[in-house]
Formats: sequence, C-alpha cells, structure tokens
Amino acid sequence: MCCLTQSVKITSDVDSVRSEIRDNSIRVIDVRREGDYKQDHIPNSVNLPLATLLSDDSPENVLKLVNSMGIDDETPVVVYDDTFGALASRVAWTLEWIGHSNVTLLETTYGNWKSLGLESDSKVPDVSKKDHSMNLQSDILATSDYLESAKTRDDVILIDNRERLNYLEQHIPGAISLPYRTLASDDKILRSKEDMKRLLGNRGVSGDSEIITYCGSVGTLSGLAYYALKSAELPNAKLYVRSFKEWKNLQKPTIKQEDANYWDLSAE
Repeated sequence: MCCLTQSVKITSDVDSVRSEIRDNSIRVIDVRREGDYKQDHIPNSVNLPLATLLSDDSPENVLKLVNSMGIDDETPVVVYDDTFGALASRVAWTLEWIGHSNVTLLETTYGNWKSLGLESDSKVPDVSKKDHSMNLQSDILATSDYLESAKTRDDVILIDNRERLNYLEQHIPGAISLPYRTLASDDKILRSKEDMKRLLGNRGVSGDSEIITYCGSVGTLSGLAYYALKSAELPNAKLYVRSFKEWKNLQKPTIKQEDANYWDLSAE
C-alpha cells in the first residue's frame, strides 16, 4: 500500500488557496495551454501545460520541471485546470509519483473561479529554482505487464473511466465501468466524500481491494478517478497511466459488452 496514502487532503477550497496565495505560502500550478495562461490566471500561479509534461514525463524530466517551478520537498502545491479537473489530476499524480506528497487539486475549475469574481491577472511571477529530491512511488503506477497479472487476482478491481459507450464497445477484460462524468458535483471537480463512497459502493468498489484505473490514452480521466478513490478513503489505488491506447497497441486482450443496452448511459 502506498506510503503517501495516509488520511490526506485531496482538494483545496477556494478560500484557503486565496489566503495561501496572499501569504506566499503555496505554489499554484496552472496546467492550461500557454496562450490561455498568458491571457489571465490565478495570481502568482506558474504555467505547466499538460502537453509539456506529456512530451517527456520521465522522472528525470519531471524533476527538472518541478525544480524550475520553485518546488522543493516541503512546498505545498495546488494544481488547477479548466477541464473538470482531469488535466490537473494527471499533473498532480505525476508530482506524487516522483515523491511530492503535499499536492492537492483546486476544488473547482478556473472558469468557475472567474465566475465567482475572484482575483486573476496576467503577470508571470519570478520564480527561483529549488531542489526537489527524487523518491519514486512505484506503487501508484501500473504498467501493462503489472496489470495483465494483477487483473486476475480476486483482490484487484479494475476501473474503466472512459465514456460508457466506449466501454461497451471495447474494454479490458474484467474492468467495471465508472465514467469520469459521474465523479463531479455541480460546482466541484469531485463529489463530497460521502457521496463518492456511495457512488463507488454501488459499483462494488470499497474495502481493502487494490484498485487500478485507466482511461483512453494518457491517464487524465483515470487520474481524476485516482483522486476520487483517495477522497473516498480508498487509498490502495494505482493509475495505469498509458491506458487503453497502449493496451490495444500491445495487442493485449479486449472484450465487447455483449447484449448491452447502448442507451443505458446513466450516471448512477
């Protein structure tokens, strides 16, 4: 079980983030595209477009990016996007993967932040480089080889976080469907803890099982699910970060949901 999965905060509320920005006691990461960031962003936030991270997400390169953003081992980090938390989740998970435990997701999107009339500006902050250590958390990462052996075990639950129609057409054998759209509430990227527990419990996801999530290609939707599991106090989670795209490219087995009602796309 992962050593970073004690009872920890998964999301940071708007008021806390605003206070910590004023105190200069936090590093906020905006993962939107550079053009969007330059137009306006949360004050004092730094820009790490997801595409930049994904162009080389080796541990060594991630560490260079983290250092360049002025993050050391003790720096509290909050990540946000304008895409229902999925892109932010992929970046937050990557920081956690290299050993940064103090990372949370902004509870809402930047669009909602602006709709609330909260502060934004277009200034790019001056950031001094710092030195972060490397402490890879291999137990939150699932590779294709690991997944192929683990999915046959009784204590492993495999979750497909793609749209339900994609799941019905083709998925990894043994996976259950938990579409990413079911994870949010009206104004927050994740449901409340109790509501999330109910949602997951209705699908048989609970207890001490090891839970592996995957989505379509780069681990964004399943990254959000990874944090949804943690928010529901189900910490023994892994992200199959290369997801279904890699699985198919490797010509590993897939199945179609036979006799499915294709209009049964209900969230609950």
